[in-house]
Amino acid sequence: MALTKREKRIRVKRRVRKNIFGTAEKPRLSVYRSNKEIYAQLIDDNSGKTLAFASSREKEVVGEKGTKTEISTLVGKKLAEKAQTAGIETVVFDRNGFIYHGRVKALAEGAREGGLKF
Repeated sequence: MALTKREKRIRVKRRVRKNIFGTAEKPRLSVYRSNKEIYAQLIDDNSGKTLAFASSREKEVVGEKGTKTEISTLVGKKLAEKAQTAGIETVVFDRNGFIYHGRVKALAEGAREGGLKF
C-alpha cells in the first residue's frame, strides 16, 4: 500500500534524526514548514531545551511584504541574530524530512548570511 506524503516525510525524518544530534555548543537547527508559515529553532538535545527560535509569525516578520521564500530568508536571518546574542556560531541543520529546496533552502541561506555556520 502506498504511503501518504506525510508518512513519507516522517520516515525520512526518522532516518535523518538517527545521525543528527545537537549539543549546547553546536545545537540542532530544526525547520518546520507548513503551507502558510515557516518555523525554525535551535535545540540542545542533551537537555531537551530550545535555545532560540524564529518564525514567520513574529511581529517583525509579519509586517514584511514579499513571497513566502523571501520571508523564509528573513526568518533565517532573524534566527541567526538571536543565535549570535546567545553566543552560538555553529549549528547542525535538521531539515525535518523536508526536501532541501525552496523555502527550507532559503531559510538555511538566510541563516548563513546572518553568520551561522553549518
